[in-house]
Amino acid sequence: MAGNIRARYRNGVIEPLEQLDLPENTEITITIAEARPKDAADALERSAGAWKDSVDCDALIRNIYADRLISTRPKPEL
Repeated sequence: MAGNIRARYRNGVIEPLEQLDLPENTEITITIAEARPKDAADALERSAGAWKDSVDCDALIRNIYADRLISTRPKPEL
């Protein structure tokens, strides 16, 4: 078995969060990589609300529907 699995480090023990298809006493090599960098850990939460009141959503929706009514295709000749 080769690949990546999710695991949690707790009380000095690495606990897999997924079922492993390995026989008992199999020696493996583990590479540690954080799931997300600490400096960008809460970037989404920090940016929440940043666009609030910068776009008139009702006007945007009206413009989208109005643009859909404009036909740029030539009429087909039968």
